[in-house]
Amino acid sequence: MAVTKAITKCVPYVNSSSKVDKWDIEMTYQNDSEGDSTYYTSSFRTTVPQLDDDGNANFTLKAKSSWTNANLVAICPVSEWDVVFASQVDSVVTNPTVQSTPDSDFNVPS
Repeated sequence: MAVTKAITKCVPYVNSSSKVDKWDIEMTYQNDSEGDSTYYTSSFRTTVPQLDDDGNANFTLKAKSSWTNANLVAICPVSEWDVVFASQVDSVVTNPTVQSTPDSDFNVPS
């Protein structure tokens, strides 16, 4: 199972000092290649403000041009998304739910 992850969308919110103070980020996970029987894809989104609810910094204010892909990945909850994606792959690809079929010819026993 070859899983790839990539940020597919990110929107910076820039304050009056020209520094990013919030990010909206989307990361797409892909299992194997399209067309493979084990292919599966899922996207995750997060909004990361510079300060959390307790006033702790999630990241340092800086210009949007100073951000790298690694910086953006670092502020995403990747470990949580990894667990969710693995569970999705397990339930959809590895151990899918078996579909039942109706037996319309069944006769009620007497």
